[in-house]
Amino acid sequence: MPESTGIESATNVASTAAWVAGAVVAAYFLGVALSWLLHRLGRRSQVLHDVADLTRRPARATLMIIAATAAVQRTASAEAGWRGWVDHLLLLALIASVTWLVASFVKVVERQMLTRFAAGGDSGLGDADRHRRKIMTQVTTLRRLAVAVIIVLGGAAALMTFPSFSDIGKTLLASAGVLSVVAGLAAQTSLGSVFAGIQIAFSGAIRVGDVVVLEDEWGRIEEITLTYVVVRVWDERRLVLPCTYFTSKPFQNWTRNATELMGTAELDVDFTVPFDGMRAELDRILQANPKWDGRVGVLQVTDAVDGVVRVRMLVSASNAGALFDLRCDVREGMVQWLQRTSPGALPRRRLEYQTETGDRRVQQNGAYRGQRQADSGLFSGSAEAERRSREFDDERQHDARRNGELAQVRYDG
Repeated sequence: MPESTGIESATNVASTAAWVAGAVVAAYFLGVALSWLLHRLGRRSQVLHDVADLTRRPARATLMIIAATAAVQRTASAEAGWRGWVDHLLLLALIASVTWLVASFVKVVERQMLTRFAAGGDSGLGDADRHRRKIMTQVTTLRRLAVAVIIVLGGAAALMTFPSFSDIGKTLLASAGVLSVVAGLAAQTSLGSVFAGIQIAFSGAIRVGDVVVLEDEWGRIEEITLTYVVVRVWDERRLVLPCTYFTSKPFQNWTRNATELMGTAELDVDFTVPFDGMRAELDRILQANPKWDGRVGVLQVTDAVDGVVRVRMLVSASNAGALFDLRCDVREGMVQWLQRTSPGALPRRRLEYQTETGDRRVQQNGAYRGQRQADSGLFSGSAEAERRSREFDDERQHDARRNGELAQVRYDG
């Protein structure tokens, strides 16, 4: 009798497995057919096209799990020992697939909103582009928030399928006030980042694609999440900052209201530089450069210290990248013009040097004067003393000349 029972049980398991396999395969092909139909209809409707594109995998997974559950319930006996944990496993899989499917529908909504309200290329110019980047930032943040909420609800639904968790949940609900305080204290940093991310998305302080200067780095906002912001620095590095950084510290946003910017190119030149010629050359360089937007082109003398004149050339461009290139072009063109037409106007350092003989003469004269002052006390007081002093000076100068001549003879020899 036990032998026959075991054989019957194995037969039921094999039969159930076969039914489950057949149901899963049928559900898969049903999902493929549904996707094909949606793609066909999507030629006329962009919504159906996005649904077919973004929900293809989660829809097939959900259909396959539903088919497997139906096959198990249809063929397996309720008294089978394995029936309980298989049903529970299929229920968990169904919750996960439905969560995945709902999150995919959220992505469909995101794509539709971006297509409708934020269409356009990444030109980086004009009010339309700023509006597009603002909508893109807000919609992306809302999508991430909605997906996070859906995942939390899906996880909670999965946990509620465990009886032990249900009992714990009832106990926790009785002390919800205390737990909320503890959770708030424990996760205040994370929650602060989340709220800062939402504030950034809807305040418009920064948007995806904005050019910013922070932490002594120049870059462009590449991604905004609920907890952090990714800045792509000019040399292709990525600077990852928490959202609270942008709500608590100052930073520069060069494209907050407009992308047009002004910048300077400075040169230190000599006092002989022809300023009228420099202004004419600056106008010529700007007129020939397509990066100049025609708004500002001014040459000013801003300083004249330390033997040089500082000339500042103020120019403007339509965006930060064009402005940087324009400043480099103006600086290079002006230096070439100075080298070609006014080489004397390049910076110079004027220094006066004394020869070595002059230095020795100064030293000797200084020593002589010092000795003269020392000897003046010995030859003073009468006309005779003054005469002796002059004779003494003549003899000393004669000896000095003779010693110099002897030294020269030795050197020549």
